[in-house]
Amino acid sequence: MYATNYHRASSVEEAVTLAGSQGDAKFVSGGQTLIATMKQRLASPSDLVDLRHIPALRGISVQGRSVTIGAGTTHAEVAASPDIKALCPALAKLAGGIGDPHVRHLGTIGGSVANNDPAADYPSAVLALDATIVTDRREIAASNFFQGLFTTALEEGEMITAIRFEAPEKAGYAKFPNPASRYAMTGVFVARRGGAVRVAVTGAGADGVFRHEGLETALSGSWSPESVADVAVESADLMSDLHASAEYRANLVRVMAKRAVASAA
Repeated sequence: MYATNYHRASSVEEAVTLAGSQGDAKFVSGGQTLIATMKQRLASPSDLVDLRHIPALRGISVQGRSVTIGAGTTHAEVAASPDIKALCPALAKLAGGIGDPHVRHLGTIGGSVANNDPAADYPSAVLALDATIVTDRREIAASNFFQGLFTTALEEGEMITAIRFEAPEKAGYAKFPNPASRYAMTGVFVARRGGAVRVAVTGAGADGVFRHEGLETALSGSWSPESVADVAVESADLMSDLHASAEYRANLVRVMAKRAVASAA
């Protein structure tokens, strides 16, 4: 692991200033991805700016059906939140299935979304819920945020401060987890609001999280597990690795979509 300088920020403004004044600084909160890559010598930031002690980044607030989750809120906190369970139980289920207890009590929603790992769970929820990613500079629609493997619309030094979305009428999530890491080999999040249906797939796309128009069309016509049974899922743009072939993942997309809709009921 490379040598690095550590900075503990107490406010968003201080964190942004610290990151901007250093050579190659990175924000760190739970550190579930960054610290691991540093240990493997795949990342070598000159400075780490710790966000864990910034109160403004923590917590969940609800106004009507509008939900705002601070970027520093842990997976365990999302999973246990009475508000999330009441307004979007699928998101609570998703958060409760991430990794193991250690990961859930350290990892944060902001870190997961900012990293945009192709097998992470949260990107599928953020995209399917048509959420807004709030940063220290602006607000970014989920449809414009995810831009490819480990790539987002975030600019250098820009920091996610919150995730905001309107609670859906119905939502469900199902994933086929890697038995060791619990990452999604394929995960599907479905959401319905005002007659519109959005379906987002994670863990399967060769270019990361994506929406599936065929599944959305089928579920818009009939919100039922049976409606997705015959939807064509092409394997050409799907991931193929030692865990599963692209063809196998194509089948998993359909199966997980069916389970996600069933769980939404």
